[in-house]
Amino acid sequence: MTEPQVGMAQAEIRPGIRGALAALGRCQLLSLAALAVCGAGSLVVGALLLLPVGIGFLLLPPAAALLRRMSDRHRAWAARWTGTLISPPRPLPPRPAAPASTAGRHRQARALLGDDGFWHDLRWAWAEPWTGALLAAVPLALAEYGLFGAAVQPFVWRLLGDGNWYAFILVDSTPSMLAALLLGLAFTLAGIRLAPATLRLHARWSGRLLAAPHTTELARRIEHLAGSRADILDVQAAELRRIERDLHDGAQARLVALGMTLDEATRLLDRDLPAARALLRDVRAISERALQDLRELVHGVLPPVLADRGLGDAVRSLALDSHLDVHVEATLPGRLPAPVESAGYFAVAELLANAAKHSGAPEVRIRLHHSDGVLRVTVTDDGRGGADPDGSGLSGVRRRLDPFDGTLVLHSPRGGPTTATLEIPCASSSPKTSSSSGTD
Repeated sequence: MTEPQVGMAQAEIRPGIRGALAALGRCQLLSLAALAVCGAGSLVVGALLLLPVGIGFLLLPPAAALLRRMSDRHRAWAARWTGTLISPPRPLPPRPAAPASTAGRHRQARALLGDDGFWHDLRWAWAEPWTGALLAAVPLALAEYGLFGAAVQPFVWRLLGDGNWYAFILVDSTPSMLAALLLGLAFTLAGIRLAPATLRLHARWSGRLLAAPHTTELARRIEHLAGSRADILDVQAAELRRIERDLHDGAQARLVALGMTLDEATRLLDRDLPAARALLRDVRAISERALQDLRELVHGVLPPVLADRGLGDAVRSLALDSHLDVHVEATLPGRLPAPVESAGYFAVAELLANAAKHSGAPEVRIRLHHSDGVLRVTVTDDGRGGADPDGSGLSGVRRRLDPFDGTLVLHSPRGGPTTATLEIPCASSSPKTSSSSGTD
């Protein structure tokens, strides 16, 4: 292995070790945070029990607000650490205009009791210490017990005397101490390696408990569709204006010039044949430029390679045009609906442009996969990370996916790598023609 290859291998191993150690620390944080979650849940239950005597109306709103802050923090952790997005419930009912009055406190408490999100938070608060916290403690227990065997047993096994067992090993001699040391290292490594998977499993479990109620999701869906329809109309109007402007300033102007040049050449044919020939040469040059303008306009609306060859080959053409080292893996069952292919193509083009401008990455990997009526596109670069999920480029990608109810999930920790995952439902139309799978 050459020196550059050794350096690349070490660069790949170190981020993995750092990430696993960071995941282990996050498991520790989740275990400690479960105590605070349990305390907040107990405050809420105490306030509920005190409602009949009146003091509960004063305690319930701040206790519910504290619990909501904790649940929001766990949603943010799941998104930042694992890329798992958990939809939040509706905001808690606002404080009444006169919160100090008895009637105002009663109204706020009744509003809380009728809020589905409040009860979801409370259910999570009682389940988290017994499920999520215990799950997060598994890699911690392995790592800490392993460190005891590897770092403590070699020095204290003689002091512990008879009956010193480490796991299933009776440590009463130097060979058994060495065996305990090796077993401790294995436990430690297992805990470190298990931590990232445990975080992902914890995020999925939290998503089941913390996700917004079904009624809230339906209301948001209706609002989203209404907003998407207005955005689509605006985008279509802007696109039509752009096409009209490009035609007027480009191809149309050249065609007008071409007609005028032809008229002048026709008048000169009988009087000055060399000048007429020169004008005809100009006509040919003008027609070529007009044709190029039309091609560029058509390419901006629907690239020919996308129309002729499909999404997989169109993305490969983007990879060839990029100055980055782009690897494409396309496992598609054939041609997808044309609008889906167009949305996927321009979304990948925008993500590639963002990687080239901002990531500092030398290499990008693109994977296209279709299953269960959903097109999934993953774009990963090994750059510096820290991408802004609300930047203009990514916001444009989301607007392009909105008409299809598509999603964009960005995972970009500081130091990289950055992974953008697109999902575009396309179940309404079955794939056509033969397979276009392959890799580059």
